[in-house]
Amino acid sequence: MKTTISAVAAFVLMLAPLGAQVAYMRLANGTADDGQWLSYSGSYRSERFSPLTQISRENVKRLRPMWLYQPPGTGALEVTPVVADGVMYVTAGAPATVVALDLKSGRPLWEWSRPIPDTVHNLGFHRVNRGVAILYGQVYGGTLDCDLVALDARSGVKRWEVHVAANASGHSITAAPLALDGKIVVGVSGGEAGIRGFLDAYDAKRGTRLWRFWTVPSRGEKGNDTWEGESWVHGGAPTWLTGSYDPALKLLYWGTGNPGPDWNGDARRGDNLFSCSLVALDVETGTLRWHFQFTPHDVHDWDANQIPVLVDTEIAGRPRAIVATANRNGFFYALDRKTGEFVLGAPYAKQTWAKGLDATGRPLLVPGMEPSEKGTLVYPSLQGSTNWASPAYSPMTGLFYVPVREMGSYYFKSDVEYEAGTYYTGGSERRLDEESWGAVRALDVKTGAVAWDFRLPSPSWAGVMATAGNLVFSGSNEGNFFALDATTGKPLWQFQTGGPIRSGPISFLADGKQHVAVAGGHVVFVFALDPE
Repeated sequence: MKTTISAVAAFVLMLAPLGAQVAYMRLANGTADDGQWLSYSGSYRSERFSPLTQISRENVKRLRPMWLYQPPGTGALEVTPVVADGVMYVTAGAPATVVALDLKSGRPLWEWSRPIPDTVHNLGFHRVNRGVAILYGQVYGGTLDCDLVALDARSGVKRWEVHVAANASGHSITAAPLALDGKIVVGVSGGEAGIRGFLDAYDAKRGTRLWRFWTVPSRGEKGNDTWEGESWVHGGAPTWLTGSYDPALKLLYWGTGNPGPDWNGDARRGDNLFSCSLVALDVETGTLRWHFQFTPHDVHDWDANQIPVLVDTEIAGRPRAIVATANRNGFFYALDRKTGEFVLGAPYAKQTWAKGLDATGRPLLVPGMEPSEKGTLVYPSLQGSTNWASPAYSPMTGLFYVPVREMGSYYFKSDVEYEAGTYYTGGSERRLDEESWGAVRALDVKTGAVAWDFRLPSPSWAGVMATAGNLVFSGSNEGNFFALDATTGKPLWQFQTGGPIRSGPISFLADGKQHVAVAGGHVVFVFALDPE
């Protein structure tokens, strides 16, 4: 396919920064690399916490837009920008686009773009892209037709491209890859198309595949006995959001999606491992070290792809290194980072399908909540109590901030036969939109208890960021980008972007001055403080 680089690139590159010369140790240091935003979630810990303090709850009311950028294409952006060494990298889904922007002015330095076929399959999701990874002077991104591309960070010239899986059968890439030590890890979408999910690692310099972990085990492998008959072949469990990493343990944490078919589980009796799970993988080999399944035998499309956040805290008087996550099924979980042991769990939103969790974290089911021909009312809706929009954690407050969706649905069940490249869902839903609402909700990470709630008029698709200025930033479907007091949830500032916010905010330094950025509608907005 034809690819293009902006015609002005040759000129502006003479004036541009050197680009993202990002070594692995910079990524491993995370937010210690002050003033950058080097990965999708800000650091391997995925806290989405900025240590910058120039913008605070005392002066945030002076925040004003400095510049904005609109990439090619249409539709609401879901990208989290990445910032390194004076350059911001932004993506769009169709056409497949990566743009490098000068951090001070928003001026495009280069643009790489290639068309996406009109016939591309994006079953169950929009034609979007959520961002890039950076390593060794290269920028890495995925495409809707399921390719992984490496671009020169200074020029945008393509260095290599690999085909990850067949789009004709429903595979796609919408997630930002994760850059590790010499490896680029990328997951796939396609759970509604009956794919068999996997997670891949590629050599960062050459593009050769290093390992593949199948999220649905085949015959003879651990977990295959949790699938009836040959149902595992189209078992789903896609890996469509970016994971987290613990360099000390060399463990990669990645969430998996729903089993297939979504709402009719009759032909796949059993727990259906490793769907709706968090898997911890050995980063060198891709082998499974442990797993935790949040929703065994899911029949409500409650993917567990929500971002896992690595937290060091004290629980019940004992120091704990945990993975914390607010799951789509309505429960907050804390798991031991090394072993996967269930530490604690608590509901954080309205849910009617489980009486609670047992001592191992397994749900205690309420009878009769399965989809039916006439429809069964269950909370949360299939879009979940939260979804792909990222949470945040502040080590200053000890609070876990979640974009919450309060909504129920009638779940319907129907017969289904697998046909490649088509929906493989076995039912449908009717959402209770008229009774729905959203929130940014703060949870005590040590207990899961709600500390405060900032209510929104509709269920949120916007990510959250916390800062050392004691602020929490997020947005709304109505286009408001806002800042809250991180301790109390009190609203302190807002800006109307003119389009729905379906992205994650970031913060960075440019010319020594703290900025905040977010995508609203099809525009990337960059803010800084007005001089007094």
